[in-house]
Amino acid sequence: QLVESGGGLVQAGGSLRLSCAASGRIFSRSAIAWFRQAPGEEREFVASITWGTGTTYYADSVKGRFTISRGNANNTVYLQMNTLNAEDTAVYYCAEDLNSDPRTQYNWKVYTCWTRGTLVTVSS
Repeated sequence: QLVESGGGLVQAGGSLRLSCAASGRIFSRSAIAWFRQAPGEEREFVASITWGTGTTYYADSVKGRFTISRGNANNTVYLQMNTLNAEDTAVYYCAEDLNSDPRTQYNWKVYTCWTRGTLVTVSS
């Protein structure tokens, strides 16, 4: 089970950090990803991290602004979001793929465990 936290309202140019905590062990083959969905839009890949190797992937729209990282001691994945803009406004979800594959980490359909989502609103 995954539980996220950290959403909220922030002004454009500001920062937020989202957290995704797993209630149990995260296995080395798992990938943890963040997706987001804006009103009327499709779910969009944001970033992912392969637990065992620490390899990270980012959507082009967030490269250089967002950082995904892991806390090995507490089975938690973080998404540090800097220089936020109005286009980042969305519900953000954390998800786990138990058998990660670099070719499919961008595809939300391979993720089997999801959080409820947390709203991030960026005011301009």
